[in-house]
Amino acid sequence: MAKDFAHGNHSHKQNKAVRSGGGRTPADRARRTLSQNFLVDRNALELVVKAAAPEGLVLEPGSGEGVLTRALAEAGARVVGYEIDPRLAGRLAARTRDDPRIDVVRGDFAAAQPPREPFAVVGNIPYSATSRIVDWCLGAPALTSATLLTQLEYARKRSGDYGRWSLVTVRSWPWFRWRLGDRVGRHSFRPVPSVDSAILRIDRRPEPLVHAGRAYRELVELGFGGVGGTLRASLRTRYDGVDAALAAAGIPRDAVVAFVHPDQWVVLGERLCR
Repeated sequence: MAKDFAHGNHSHKQNKAVRSGGGRTPADRARRTLSQNFLVDRNALELVVKAAAPEGLVLEPGSGEGVLTRALAEAGARVVGYEIDPRLAGRLAARTRDDPRIDVVRGDFAAAQPPREPFAVVGNIPYSATSRIVDWCLGAPALTSATLLTQLEYARKRSGDYGRWSLVTVRSWPWFRWRLGDRVGRHSFRPVPSVDSAILRIDRRPEPLVHAGRAYRELVELGFGGVGGTLRASLRTRYDGVDAALAAAGIPRDAVVAFVHPDQWVVLGERLCR
């Protein structure tokens, strides 16, 4: 059964599928506005399900036509699918109304309240909403993992595959592991996007690597602030013992922040955030 979800300024009115300006139907306009690219490749679908290894409660951002929704349920998960497009949400709810493993929520996933019980997130997410969805996942206390089909470039940046590390990854590293999974070509989707995708896996660690959470985040944000051109120059504006901490972490004095591995940041946190 479809559920209505209050989601601020993201409410929609369902329209009849009549063609208007430019010969586009409401479905065409929704695909553009909501970055809808539906997964149609069975092999790619199996890769996502395998990477997710779903069990228990799974939340799915952007259920769309329900291909992944049903595959997750068939793999043993209890799925709550969120779909902001009322046309698609209504169709999926009608198709799955007799399946006790699936609930469909008509609304914006990134505006939902996270469950209190342990849960995972699995989804073929809209490129335009990637940052909002990832931030939501990182801020959900009961989240165990997120398996997200994202733009390839985004997945590579967040997992360090370019040999560089981003603020988002480093800041969350003591609490989450980031891993790059299989690549999924753009022709696995309809409509066909302009770029390829990849599976990005985010796992919550059983125990955090540092315990001074706020102090660690402040350290990382200062380091990425770019004062003086090197990490050393940035950190020396606020912290004592920077040179000894850099040496303990194996970081050269002239290191640029993007090339410092998250594990080295953990050592810096241990040394400087006491």
